[in-house]
Amino acid sequence: MSNATRACIALLLLAAAPAFAQQAPAFAQQAPAAGATPPAPLAWSSLAPEQRKLLSRYAGQWDSLPPARQQTLAYGSERWLGMSSEQRDKARERFSHWRELPPEERHAMRGRWQSFQALPPNEQARVRENFHKFQQLPPARRQMLREQWHKASPAERQQMIEHARERGGKGQMPRPSQAPRPQHR
Repeated sequence: MSNATRACIALLLLAAAPAFAQQAPAFAQQAPAAGATPPAPLAWSSLAPEQRKLLSRYAGQWDSLPPARQQTLAYGSERWLGMSSEQRDKARERFSHWRELPPEERHAMRGRWQSFQALPPNEQARVRENFHKFQQLPPARRQMLREQWHKASPAERQQMIEHARERGGKGQMPRPSQAPRPQHR
């Protein structure tokens, strides 16, 4: 993922500050609050045969895995089995791309994900919505917005974010003629 793409996604996350309002999947949920009951161990035999086949490399150590890890693996295997072959191919491609990223980029992306997860559900929903709107734009427009974001100073980026928030539900970034002009540094 290029720096411009990451910057644009960051802009969308900040400007939208509300769009991914779905319940977080089990693997993305945070540790239980103090006093909450920790997850119960999951018996290997309670998994569907297809899940056991998919998770066969964990069979010998399943009972020694922490219950939260068991739950995560069970949930992930259930999701995987529910995917079409096309969705699985895309997931493999994304995972391959993830493994190729330098550790510092993965760390930064995890941090952004955690920041996103810390947003209230209505703000997560807005971020998701704006991201999907961005994906619907023609490629040339997306590239222009990435370049505009990449060239902007931090102050100009903040102005762009504020302008996007003012526009509210319109979900569009300012056109180049309306956008703050980059200042020479």
